[in-house]
Amino acid sequence: MGPRICHHLAMIELREAEGLTVADVMHRHISTLSTSVTVGEVREYFAASASRRVALLADGERYVGSIPATDLPADIDPAGPAAVHAVPGPTVSPQAPAVLARELALAHPTRRVPVVDDSGALAGIIAISKDRSRFCGT
Repeated sequence: MGPRICHHLAMIELREAEGLTVADVMHRHISTLSTSVTVGEVREYFAASASRRVALLADGERYVGSIPATDLPADIDPAGPAAVHAVPGPTVSPQAPAVLARELALAHPTRRVPVVDDSGALAGIIAISKDRSRFCGT
């Protein structure tokens, strides 16, 4: 299942974040791309769904980095490795307060923040709705 974030999912209002953890509000059903993916493949990934705002790269379950859709300049070789364009952060822990995740996501143009556990595994993603009023989650 691709990251059809905010579609047909339970949503918690951002104002309800107080007292909740990231695990309470994160979107758990995510798709990842391999660290060996090319720039062209990442572009195809974004083209497949308008709701895809960030590509999450993982080595197995281990989170490696993210590539926001807007961060792949048109002049880069589509056959080149996409991983060199991935950034490792910011990320947030599942145990962190949801208010922290809310602030991190709102500060980023994608309104997305990867959730990474203590072992480095990708646990989910914090996603905020287009109207900036709700967390998208399951």
